[in-house]
Amino acid sequence: MYSEKVMKHFRNPKHMGTPKQYDVVGKVGNPVCGDVMHIYLKIRDEKITDIDFKTMGCAAAIATSSITCEIASGKTLDEALKITKKDVVDALDGLPENKIHCSNLAVDALHKAVKEYRK
Repeated sequence: MYSEKVMKHFRNPKHMGTPKQYDVVGKVGNPVCGDVMHIYLKIRDEKITDIDFKTMGCAAAIATSSITCEIASGKTLDEALKITKKDVVDALDGLPENKIHCSNLAVDALHKAVKEYRK
C-alpha cells in the first residue's frame, strides 16, 4: 500500500518534535480524517534555518510532514511557497489515492507558516 520511502519517513521521521525556539508555526487540520499538523519555522534573512513538525495522524500524515520539512529545509521563503503537493507525493514515490489529502495538509501548514511570518 505504501512506498518504501513513505514507510521510512513514518518509522524514522526527520524534524519531528516541538522546538524550544521558533519564529512561527503553521497549524492545519482535516476534521474529516482527524489529522492535525503543526510546522514550526526558524527564519533568518528570509531563509528557513530550522524546521520541525508535530503531527497527529496516520502513517501518510507523518511521512508527508517529514518529507515536507526535508524539502523546505534551507530554502528561502519564496522557494518554500513554491513547494507543491505534487512535489511531496513525488518525493515519497507516491501515495495511495485516499491518502493524497495528507500531502495537502503538510504543504498547507508550511505555506501557512510562511504567510503568517510575513504578516
